[in-house]
Amino acid sequence: MKKEIKIIVDTLIKTYPDARCELLYETPFQLLIATVLSAQTTDKKVNEVTEKLFKTHGDLNSFLTLTEEELREKIKVIGLYKTKSKNIMNLCKILKEKFNGEVPKERDLLITLPGVGRKTANVVISNCFGVQAFAVDVHVFRVSNRIGLAKANTPEKTELELMKNIDENLWTICHHTIIFHGRRCCTSRNPKCEECTIKSYCNYYKNKHL
Repeated sequence: MKKEIKIIVDTLIKTYPDARCELLYETPFQLLIATVLSAQTTDKKVNEVTEKLFKTHGDLNSFLTLTEEELREKIKVIGLYKTKSKNIMNLCKILKEKFNGEVPKERDLLITLPGVGRKTANVVISNCFGVQAFAVDVHVFRVSNRIGLAKANTPEKTELELMKNIDENLWTICHHTIIFHGRRCCTSRNPKCEECTIKSYCNYYKNKHL
C-alpha cells in the first residue's frame, strides 16, 4: 500500500502543478483572518469579502480600530459571521497584548487564539512559515479517505494517518493537490471518476467499477 500511496501522491502533484492556497493574502495576519473566515464558507466567497476588507483594514492595527459590530457588517455575507466577528476581534486583541502584534509561527501558540483550530493553524504555518503540515479541511478529509490515503473517521485521525503514510517533505504540497483534486474532480457528489488520473489506485473507483 505504501508504494501505491507514493504513486497516488506523485500523480496528483503532476496533475495539479499549480496547486496552491486559493485564499488571497499578502501577510501572515491576512491569511490568518481569511482562514478563520473560511470555516464552512468557500474560498471564493472569502476572497470576495477580504478583497474589500483588506484594502481598508489590511493589518492588525487597522483591525483594532473596528468594533465587533462594524466587522459584522463588513463580513455579514459569510456564514457564521457573528461568531467569526467576535473571535476575530478577540484574536486581534490577544495578538497585540501577548504576541507583540505578530502572528505566532508555532502551531501550539496559534491554536490558543479564538476561532483558530488545528486546521487553521496548519494552513498558516505551512503557507507563511515554511513548516510542513497537513491541514485537513472537508476536501482533504473526504478525498483522502475515499481514495485510500487514510482510513479514519475524524479530521484529526486523518491528519495523523496522512502524516504517517506520506513523506514529510510533501505534506504541504500534497494538502494543496488533494484540495484541487477534490474541487475539480473528486467532488462530494458525482465525482468525475472517468477523468481521474489516479482511478486505478482509488479504493472508491475499484469498489464501484472493478
